[in-house]
Amino acid sequence: MRILIIEDDREAAQYLLKALREAGHVPDHAADGDDGWHMASGGGYDVLVVDRMLPKRDGLSIVEALRADHDETPVLILSALGQVDDRVKGLRAGGDDYLAKPYAFTELLARVEALGRRRRPGEAETTLRVGDLVLDRLSHSVTRAGQDVPLQPREFRLLEYLMKHAGQVVTRTMLLENVWDYHFDPQTNVIDVHMSRLRAKVDKGQERSLLHTVRGAGYMIRDPAR
Repeated sequence: MRILIIEDDREAAQYLLKALREAGHVPDHAADGDDGWHMASGGGYDVLVVDRMLPKRDGLSIVEALRADHDETPVLILSALGQVDDRVKGLRAGGDDYLAKPYAFTELLARVEALGRRRRPGEAETTLRVGDLVLDRLSHSVTRAGQDVPLQPREFRLLEYLMKHAGQVVTRTMLLENVWDYHFDPQTNVIDVHMSRLRAKVDKGQERSLLHTVRGAGYMIRDPAR
């Protein structure tokens, strides 16, 4: 399953990322409420694990906003606030389950997998589209205007992440954490190099460019025809 962890405690997030990968899942991480909201609203996740107390935007407001947009992705709320009233508020905000900290990972994993089973068969998105660009997650193939676009594994992961958030600005920090698994700035041009290679493969020779640099903010993939 693709799982988004929205957690500002870096050590706790790293533990969850590692443990979920070892359990066979594909987790992403957002370190604050703003990034968490942008990533979650982009869709493509089977389950969200949302800390209640977050910088910039609290977890309950993220869940409420998703439900207001008719996004029914299952949500497990994590919180150090474990009283009955706290759990009730979390569930009434739209959470599907609520787990108080500290918790055992085996219990969290069981709850996450139970939430994932609630999704209807075929509901998980396996094909991403932006204009005439199509990415198939199952076959790990990419085509544009019906022509194959051969990508290296890191390029595929970068494009997949951008397409999951089509029409949204994706920051360098988001890319470092979710494509390279870096939780620090390596002070290199690794993102610029990969974006340049990706543009050459996706946009070169095409009538419309899909990949864009948003000066001072990050990158975006969007269909200019829409």
